[in-house]
Amino acid sequence: MDNQGRFSAYRIMWTIVFYDLPTETKAERRVAQLFRKSLMKDGFTMFQFSMYLRHSPTAENAEVHKKRVMKHLPELGKVGILQITDKQFERMEIFYGTKKANLPSPEQQLELF
Repeated sequence: MDNQGRFSAYRIMWTIVFYDLPTETKAERRVAQLFRKSLMKDGFTMFQFSMYLRHSPTAENAEVHKKRVMKHLPELGKVGILQITDKQFERMEIFYGTKKANLPSPEQQLELF
């Protein structure tokens, strides 16, 4: 980390998208699938069913990805978008049954100068 705090846990952001979309008809399933694919195309990874997350180096970059998600919002269903700092994210506890699991680590970030 440099003296400007470029990689500060308070600047690094996580964008979490969680959704509940109707899937009763073939058309609804297609819309849900297209929404999921748009998330993955934008670098989101599945955290659990209908919940995707993306690591961003800055709040400004997280906003870009939030706006991309908003461009692909389906007409029906519920979608939540939550943005938190890396510091907040690291406080999450995850359990598989009664066993504690590790948090997902961010993918390698390439920074161009």
